[in-house]
Amino acid sequence: MLDKKIKILFRHRSMEMGGVEKVLLGLLNNLNRDKFEITVCLSLNQGKLRDELPEHVRKVYLTDGKEDFSSNNILQKLQLIARRIKLKKLRDNPAIADNIINDTFDIEIGMDYRDYDAILNSTNKHSKKIGWFHSEINVPQFQPLVPNILKSFPQFDHMVYCSHKIKDMMHQYYPKLDYPAESVIINPIPIEEIKKKAEEKLDNFPEGPVFVSIGRLHSRKGYHKLIEAHKKLIDEGLHHSIVVIGDGGEMKNLKDQAINLNVEKTFILAGNQMNPYPYIRKADYFVLPSESEAWPLVIAEALILQKPIVATNVGDVGLMIKDQETGYLISYDVDEMYKGMKAFLTNPELVLHIRENLKNIESQFDNKKIFDSVEGIIETLHIE
Repeated sequence: MLDKKIKILFRHRSMEMGGVEKVLLGLLNNLNRDKFEITVCLSLNQGKLRDELPEHVRKVYLTDGKEDFSSNNILQKLQLIARRIKLKKLRDNPAIADNIINDTFDIEIGMDYRDYDAILNSTNKHSKKIGWFHSEINVPQFQPLVPNILKSFPQFDHMVYCSHKIKDMMHQYYPKLDYPAESVIINPIPIEEIKKKAEEKLDNFPEGPVFVSIGRLHSRKGYHKLIEAHKKLIDEGLHHSIVVIGDGGEMKNLKDQAINLNVEKTFILAGNQMNPYPYIRKADYFVLPSESEAWPLVIAEALILQKPIVATNVGDVGLMIKDQETGYLISYDVDEMYKGMKAFLTNPELVLHIRENLKNIESQFDNKKIFDSVEGIIETLHIE
């Protein structure tokens, strides 16, 4: 019976706290175990979600994560250098990685563009290759990566986009690219798990109106603009706090900016949290100030927990939220962020109207359809 199962390999960089990683966990937990035998290979055994992989999934990793490095700074730097060298060697010699994985597969899946080379350079030439794409191709910081992504696309057997906007944008900017078979499959939402985890007790939460946001601290997430909007509201006497859950390269810059604007006590950078849901539940509102997104999981999570949302109208956010009905859509601009948050802080009728509309919001998320679609793609490719 076992050898009749379709053997799938998922490749991914690491298991940091992020949307792609949550999508991967959703797939691993819900794809039919009677049909599929699943292996996950992480390039780095790293991230808060690395121990969340389900027991029935075989896990392989190519290099150690930072969590397993020495606490001694000098040794840690040496370990990082050694890891960098090893990763380069693995990139240049895919057979080494395939020897570590030590199996062959019917289907190999790269969960985002960072995994494409690993999938396409696999020594297993008989497997079908699926790519997942979550990025807006026109984002300025993304441009150095675009040539390699364009080269990769035609080599896949199937490309899955996590939003209609992402797919449409690819075809708009690169209409002559030789695209493989394509599907749009939105991210699955573990509704009951979110609700259950949200009930966890939370200490040291700010008083008064609180906006919460969750995201990697990257410049395109817009937190530098959100601080400015927050400062304008505070200066107008509209008391509130913003709690940002997440970590990343912009942490120091954002901390410095908050101190310079004298809002470090009300603009709270709380770092990564293994369970961010109690923060959403306890907050009054959710805010997403991103310059670009695809189909942001955090919006779905905030909707499930029935929080009024101020969000930039990027990616598929406009399909997830109806403006002034289930949230408040804005453009990527400090004054717009200020205006959106001010509306929530000063217009109780609007907030009440949105809260009423959020009571039945769960019906817009159909997980079974999502997992059935993924299984259908895998089974079709396997037959071909």
